[in-house]
Amino acid sequence: MKHPHLPTTEAAVTAIREFAHEYRLETAVTDDIGADQTSRRTSAGAFTVLDPDGSLPHEAFVELGGSPSLTVRIYPEDDAQITVDGVVFDDVPRDSVPAFLRAVHDGRAHVKRRLFPPGTWLIVSLPGDETYKEMVFRGVLTPWLARSVRS
Repeated sequence: MKHPHLPTTEAAVTAIREFAHEYRLETAVTDDIGADQTSRRTSAGAFTVLDPDGSLPHEAFVELGGSPSLTVRIYPEDDAQITVDGVVFDDVPRDSVPAFLRAVHDGRAHVKRRLFPPGTWLIVSLPGDETYKEMVFRGVLTPWLARSVRS
């Protein structure tokens, strides 16, 4: 399924704020603007604000209240990192972030355990055939994750 296009970091933050308003969640947003401020621009020189192509990179970190604990780091390179109760999902396309958050809050995220080989995964299913799966490490099974276990 094709998600609405979010051309900028600010568009993604606006979509997350709309999601939070709809689900009555508190939000806290931190914006990092400039090549010397964004996390993936560590090679930028001191006081260098623009990228070599003249663009101004914008990165945002969004914390959402409620259960489960959700944070979203939106990168200027059109992707995001979403953390759900301590489980990190890297390289989620920026356009998929609102659908990912809705899937978590609408019950389309679940934990799957396997005895052999042993493992526990958090699986988030978005509309269409888009699915994200990350390993849940021992000792990280929070109450929300434990409630989401399916055999």
